[in-house]
Formats: sequence, structure tokens, C-alpha cells
Amino acid sequence: MTDAPAAPVFRMEDLVALCRRRGFVFQSSEIYGGINGFWDYGPLGTALKRNLKDAWWRDMVACPPDGPDGRPLSIVGLDSTIIANPKVWEASGHVGGFNDPMVDCRESKARYRADHLMVLVGADDDGSRRMVGFLEGDDAGREKAGKSLAKYEKREFDPANYAIRPFTQLAATDLSRVLGPDAKEPGSLTEPRMFNLMFESHAGAIRDEDSKVYLRPETAQGIFVNFQNVLDSTRVRVPFGIAQIGKAFRNEVTPRNFTFRSREFEQMEIEFFIRPDEAETWYPFWRDLRHAWWRSIGLTGENLVLREHDRDELAHYAKEGAGTCDIEYRFPFTAPGFGELEGVAHRSDFDLKRHAEFTGKGEKSRYFDQERNERYFPHVIEPSAGADRGTLAVLCEAYTPDDSRPSGVVMKFHPRLAPVKAGIFPLVNKDGMPEVAEKLHRELRVKYACEFDPKQSIGKRYARMDEAGAPYCFTIDSDTLADQTVTVRERDTLSQERISIDRVATYLAERIDG
Repeated sequence: MTDAPAAPVFRMEDLVALCRRRGFVFQSSEIYGGINGFWDYGPLGTALKRNLKDAWWRDMVACPPDGPDGRPLSIVGLDSTIIANPKVWEASGHVGGFNDPMVDCRESKARYRADHLMVLVGADDDGSRRMVGFLEGDDAGREKAGKSLAKYEKREFDPANYAIRPFTQLAATDLSRVLGPDAKEPGSLTEPRMFNLMFESHAGAIRDEDSKVYLRPETAQGIFVNFQNVLDSTRVRVPFGIAQIGKAFRNEVTPRNFTFRSREFEQMEIEFFIRPDEAETWYPFWRDLRHAWWRSIGLTGENLVLREHDRDELAHYAKEGAGTCDIEYRFPFTAPGFGELEGVAHRSDFDLKRHAEFTGKGEKSRYFDQERNERYFPHVIEPSAGADRGTLAVLCEAYTPDDSRPSGVVMKFHPRLAPVKAGIFPLVNKDGMPEVAEKLHRELRVKYACEFDPKQSIGKRYARMDEAGAPYCFTIDSDTLADQTVTVRERDTLSQERISIDRVATYLAERIDG
């Protein structure tokens, strides 16, 4: 796999169109007009996302590396429910504090995150000019705002003549001058107000306050409330981790950018419990391990960065001065900037303490360290990755326009993640070739996701496999019947060679299983 370019070289709408046409991602409920913030994965997308999650589980849980102490990491799995006792979310702080600032547009009825709303103003603003709003990271929206402002000022739009200011930094008196992103007249945007991101529901036959529950906004709390259960039912001891992959739900004000910001999404999280005085050892270990893992599955270029948080970015559960970082990827819609792919945080002992307090168990909930003969609340290092954002980053990294190919594009997935590992083709659909190809396909599919395709020209079949991202194609021709060899075509280099048909499984194993 080659390094990615420093910036995307394609339009996001082209990737979205390919995802729809080839069955990677569909709009949820599309036949009814869809629903904003929700997405379905098609056959290829389901396989791709499953491969990503399986790779994460194998590398982090089933067969993790050694820790900084030279010992194998001890990590166990968990699968907690989406709906929990609502007191869980009171203790975690989500019910009272899980809010985003929201801005409504009285004219268009659109709703925006105030901290994602930017305004374009004249660089030599004298306090009387109109301002035009656009969403952060929306290049098309920014250009539209610029043209709107230039038309109002009766001059050509030149980015050098304008400055960008966060909406949240505007004075209340400025609101009458701001033209909303979807409005025709200025002054339609409201002042920001807080909006709770929790999805509410009811458990039971009666819908009242006593039956109110929440869809979980994160998977982490399911781990924390099961901490003692895991200790009691296994032989794990600090330091150890509990891992979980699962759905979470957040009522995002402005879901956007394809699957990047959705209302239903999937997380891959580990809560790694450590002694309170060992964060300076374990935090950099997990930070570097997780960054290296994303590189190992194909995000190898300058599009992947590691960014430490500033002090004013720390979450409520983070210990002052503790390590918190984001692993970020340069998506086409964030370029030249980056979007969060995974967070690695020192969560301190906040969550375990809160649940001890709210359950009334207090000191009894402290972990007993037999080696030190003392009790304490373990601190936590949390690597929390988005499976949907990870899949989107893999799609973006793989998408490679290539006018020299019949398909015009090739998806250069890392072989480990590719939803289809190989295409099996008879050169022509006769003369005994289909039978040989089908036999090979039956043998390979026991271990690898392969596609048997006997129809149309070989060029069109190669094109289909390029769009699906299959790393290899094996073609059975007249020579196969004579000498038992097949032609193998490599996706990225287009190189071809003949190998014995009985070596095909070994050939794939060497290149996919590593």
C-alpha cells in the first residue's frame, strides 16, 4: 500500500455516489425519502465495516500486544444493553449536562449547532456590514456565503477581503446583521440555547416520567456499571481492560457529511483500568498504539495525525493535566483540516466514583489491590473509536480515481479490510472453464470472501472488482485446462503472473493473513 496524498484528490459527492451504486452505504428508509442522520450499510459496506470491527477486536482483545511492562495485555469483552436504568445517565452527567448550543432560523426553520456555525465578514468591517453564515468545514457553503456577501456589497468576491468569525463570538446586537446559511433575509437566527442530545423513550405499557428511559449516548457506561461483575466473574486484575463494540445514539442538531456525524453510530471502546499513579505510563502507550493501529490497516499517509487536546478542550471526566488526544483524519469535507476518528483519554476515576456515590455503595466499591494490600478507585485510559467514522476514513483513503481503468476508479483497500478478497473468473463461459473456476471458488470461500463472476467481458469484470476493492483476481483460461495454472491480477499495480492453481489459497494467505 502506498502513502496517501497530503489532501484528498476527489470530490466527496463522487465517493457518495459510488457507495450508493455499489452497495457500500444507502440512505436509511430511502424509498420513503430517507431520514436525516441515519444510514444503512449495503452488502459491500457491511462486509467492510465488519472486517474493520473484526480487525479491531482481534488486535485489541483476542490477541493484544504486550504492554509497557512487557506483559501481554489483559482485555475481556462485554456486550451491554442499549437501554439501561436511567439513573446510570444521571450519575454519568449526561442527563444534566449532555447539551449542545443550538441556533434556529426563523425563516428556513433549519437548526444549527452554534459551535459549528461560522460567519463571513468584511476584513475591514466597520460595524455596519452584513454577515453571512455557513457551517464549519462546508467549503461549498463558505463559497456560497462569499458570493452572497459580495453581491450585497456590489463587488467581486475575493477571499482576501473577508474574515471568518465563530458565531458564538458575536455580540447579541450583531444577530440582526447575520444572514443564515439557508435564509434570504438577515436577522432570522436566534440566540444560542442549549439542546439535550439524549434520545428519550419509555419502557413499559404506560408513558410517564416513571417509565422514561434513554438510548445510550455512549457504550462506556455499560462497562463502568459492570466493573464489579467482571471482577467477580473472571480472574482479571488491575491493570486490565474491558472492551465493547456497540451502537450509540445522539440527537445531533445538524447531522452532516455523509456518515461522519450521524444520530445512530457504532463505537469500538476500551476502558483500561490502571493504578492511579500509572497514567503517565499507560496513556502514551495507548495513544501511540492506537495511532499505529490505524496506520497498520491502511491510513498510512499525511491524512492521519495525532493531536493532543488543549486544556480548554478537556471533558468533564478528564483529570486536570492528564493526557487526552484525538487521532484525526483529513476527510474531503474537512480539508485542509481534520476530523476526529478516535479519542484517547485519561478519564481518571470519575465514572467509578460517580456510580459508587449514586448507588450508595461508596467505599465498598473500591477495588482491592492484593499486591499492595490497599483499596482505591482505578483510573481509566479510554481509547474510543468510531466504527462508522473509521469505515468512512477507510473508504476515503481507498478511493482512487484512475482514468486509465474501465471503471474510472479503484478502491485500494488494505487486503485485510477488503470486503471481497478475490474475483474468480472463467475467461469464457464455456469449454469447461466455468466448472474449474467454480470449483476453485468453492475451495477459497471456506476462508475468504470471493466472488465468482462468469458474465460479460473480462475487462468489465475487472472493473467491477476494482470498484469493490478486491485485491486479486484469478482467471481460468484454456491454458489452465492444459497446465493447471491461472492468471492472477494484482489490483494496485495491475501486474499479472501465472501461478499453479493449487497455490492460489497459499498465495492469498501470504498476502492477506500476513
